[in-house]
Order: sequence, then structure tokens, then C-alpha cells
Amino acid sequence: MAQEPEFVLRYLAEVEALAEEVLAGRQQIVDLDLKRNQNREALRALETEPGPADEAMVCFGNMFIQLPKSKTKEMIQKDQEHLDEEIKQLRKELRVKVNHLFEAQGKPELKGFNLNPMTPEEMRVINQILEGRN
Repeated sequence: MAQEPEFVLRYLAEVEALAEEVLAGRQQIVDLDLKRNQNREALRALETEPGPADEAMVCFGNMFIQLPKSKTKEMIQKDQEHLDEEIKQLRKELRVKVNHLFEAQGKPELKGFNLNPMTPEEMRVINQILEGRN
């Protein structure tokens, strides 16, 4: 009987640690998505705002640097690609963490949680097949 409270405390600590990992992963995704949206705004501003046609002021840390707009767009687009890849990886890891949490809680694995979206190429093929049947 003396070991039972220790077991319960260990179990609760494990479940809480797993839940904190899930929440931390979700927060990382939210933070990266916010940065991704800011990059989209910056790209849109570079395309639409009037000003010198070939230069833009870019903030790096606590200083501003004047760069060609083409170079600025290229840098932001590379950052977008990196953010997309990082978010994709975090989402994949989050699936595993959620499954570990559910397993520790004795709940069944989420159905359909491990699905991946179809690529644009796969969607194109599906649409071609569906259009051919009509």
C-alpha cells in the first residue's frame, strides 16, 4: 500500500510532462506561424508599397540596412521555406507526442490523426480522374 501513492505520483508526473511537451510543441507552431504571417505581410508590402523601385529598408536586430528589393524578397522567401519545413517537422513530432500522451492516459490512439494532406500533384491527378468520369 505504501508504494501505491508513489506510483500514482509518478504516473501523474509522467502524464503532466507529456502534456507539457504537447503544449510546448503547439506553442512553437503558433510562434512560427506568426513569423510566417509577418513574412507574408513583408512580401506583400515589398510588392505594393510605393518608394524607391529597387531598394528596401530591412531591420536586422537593432539596425536598418538598405538592400535591393530582389535580394530582400529572396531572403524572406528562403525564410518562408525554412519556416514551412520547421512547422511541418513540428507537426509530425506533435502527432507522436499526442499519441504518447494518450497511451500514458490509457486512451485509444486518435483515428485519422496520422493522415497527411495530399500534394498538389496528387490533387491534380484525382481531379483529372474525376473529370474523366463525368
